[in-house]
Amino acid sequence: MTAATSARTILTGLHEIMASRMHAQGKLNQVVETIGESLDSEVCSIYLLRDGMLELFATRGLNQEAVHVTRLGVGEGLTGTIAQNIETLNLDEAATHPEFQYRPETGEERFHSFAGVPIVRRERAIGVLNVQHIEPRRYEDVEIEALQTVAMVLAELINHAGLVDEESAGIAAARTEQDVLEGLKLVKGLAIGEAVFHQPRVQIEQTVAEDTEAERQRVYLAFDKMREQIDAMTNQAEFGVGGEHDEVLETYKMFAYDEGWSRRINEAIDSGLTAEAAIERVQQRTRMRMRQISDPLLADRMHDLEDLANRLLRIVSGQLGTAAQKGLTKDTILVAKNLGPAELLEYDRRRLKGVVLEEGALTAHVVIVARAMGVPVVGRVRNLRGLVREGDQVLIDGDAGKVTLRPGQGVLDAFGTRFAQKREQQAAYAKLRDVEPFTRDGERIEVMMNAGLRDDVAMLSMTGADGIGLYRTEFQFLVSPALPQRERQTRLYRDVLEAAKGRKVIFRTVDIGGDKSLPYLVNATGREDENPAMGWRALRLALEREGLMKVQARALLEGAAGRELNVMFPMVSEPWEFHAAKEVFDQQLAWLKRQKHQIPTAINFGVMLEVPSLAETLDLLLPHVKFISIGTNDLTQFLFAADRGNPALAERYDWLSPSILRFLARVVQGCVGQPVQLGVCGEMGGRRLEALALIGLGFRRLSITPAAVGQIKELVRRIDTTEIAEAMRGWLASPPENLRTEMLTWCREREIEVE
Repeated sequence: MTAATSARTILTGLHEIMASRMHAQGKLNQVVETIGESLDSEVCSIYLLRDGMLELFATRGLNQEAVHVTRLGVGEGLTGTIAQNIETLNLDEAATHPEFQYRPETGEERFHSFAGVPIVRRERAIGVLNVQHIEPRRYEDVEIEALQTVAMVLAELINHAGLVDEESAGIAAARTEQDVLEGLKLVKGLAIGEAVFHQPRVQIEQTVAEDTEAERQRVYLAFDKMREQIDAMTNQAEFGVGGEHDEVLETYKMFAYDEGWSRRINEAIDSGLTAEAAIERVQQRTRMRMRQISDPLLADRMHDLEDLANRLLRIVSGQLGTAAQKGLTKDTILVAKNLGPAELLEYDRRRLKGVVLEEGALTAHVVIVARAMGVPVVGRVRNLRGLVREGDQVLIDGDAGKVTLRPGQGVLDAFGTRFAQKREQQAAYAKLRDVEPFTRDGERIEVMMNAGLRDDVAMLSMTGADGIGLYRTEFQFLVSPALPQRERQTRLYRDVLEAAKGRKVIFRTVDIGGDKSLPYLVNATGREDENPAMGWRALRLALEREGLMKVQARALLEGAAGRELNVMFPMVSEPWEFHAAKEVFDQQLAWLKRQKHQIPTAINFGVMLEVPSLAETLDLLLPHVKFISIGTNDLTQFLFAADRGNPALAERYDWLSPSILRFLARVVQGCVGQPVQLGVCGEMGGRRLEALALIGLGFRRLSITPAAVGQIKELVRRIDTTEIAEAMRGWLASPPENLRTEMLTWCREREIEVE
């Protein structure tokens, strides 16, 4: 007899039993008899989770007096081990297993062989199905296969019959205690909410097939559709050439066309399962194998198969779409293996409080967008989806890279205190929204904000920022599957200027490449950059892809028609690059004039100073630009030769290092007496102590994250620029051992809060 035939015989009997009007206990009693007879097994027992314990609910062959008396903890004995590890045991001599425990009330001392499989629902063990024999023997593979299939159907039937308190069982299986998970700090901040899976799990409503051939056809059609999707992904230009994209897609194709995988699903259908249940049955087998794999490379491949199986399951069930399409109903912590930036933007920003990823990297596009949205993100959290379940309360501490699942009251209270302090601070800063930031000695400091999304512009009014000192135009490129058409770009720039209502907006031309590579743009060499931060990116890329630059230039000029246009070029290394970029704009402007199109009332060009070499040729550049903005993030990594995308180096170098501050001081001095506005755009300007240092160096324009605008405006009102400038000159002339500590002491003496 094959496993499929054996399982189908049992399933037919189970279906009839569970459809009967018999009471729950009577149903279970008949179930163990049916399974035992079909497998010619002297003992068949069912243990179900109740109040956190595995309770013997029904048995054929053991003492009936033990029913509802024998109870095992999860992890206790052979049965508890099966539930805890969600694994199958097949032993010819049960007593030799290290976890064996003898329970005299069961009368099981006569039985030597033992096999058990977990009864799993929603990836949680809600019980265990065991069989035993007097004679020592290992059960045949076909018998184990039949048991596993039966256990899967039994899980659904048990749930529908109300035999298990699912909430109690789920808690017992999923861990009720607080879990603190370590991850990679991707976007800082605090967040609290309920866990919601980006890809909701498909709920299988029917497990037993009424028409096997119809189910087989449904699977065939789903396989065809899935293979079409994978082929289309492989052929689309936006997935680029070479690199990790190709490797992932080739692995997907290998599994999608794997005859062994489709054969196993067909065999599960032969046993009497529906298409959905058959896919889930094979997936359960894969998960059990994954738990035994120590090789990380092989484990990754098995994860790929898991992802592909989820895709197939969603296709065959028709339950497509993400949690974003269903809509968020409460404060949410989004849980995902990985996310794309466009997927993140689909979520309701009022409800989305944080994101936790099993993967994720500092340089991922989704991280760049999340940072702009102000959504804390922690990544590289191992086995995340195996530890958290939908609805669990989750705390994110993006500052520490920690995720707390099911927090205890003490942790909640401490977190609540931190949130309350933050709200009080924000309320105080909000009062300064309409207050101009003057220092104590009357110096006006421009406090502008960085933006990159259309909705960010609304923060101008909410924060009271003077304008947008850095509008990252590349965000539109990051969330698009292909280069955005000129009309779309024009519409965006026009909308941003209209929403700004006359406040200054400085558009930075596309800064893509490096940590913002686009799969649909292959670099000049056709190969991956070995060091992307210093490679084919930003203005270098735009000048080489002249069409890209021309389209954006025309879009900016048309979008700003009738208004002032401020354009900033990123990563200028030498003056000739600025002139080449400006020439593209000049050519497009001349064309618009010839065509009698409306043009901007004024056009101001500037550069970002991120590459140290530009500081050595400032005298050549200053006569041609209206403003210079120092990008402290990239400048820092170039000065220290430290990749800011590397977690080991991310916080190694201090922004208050004399080497950085002396460099900035030289730039300030180089601009003295020149009709050029000098500013800073980057995270450095959004930190109170660092902002104080910048003002002391002579900077009068800071462009920062919207969340920091209020606190920097508040800081400005506490400062005497003459006093801090004098202190900075002294510190840079003769640097103390730790300038940060020295500055903190200086601030405390003057009651200036900077932490």
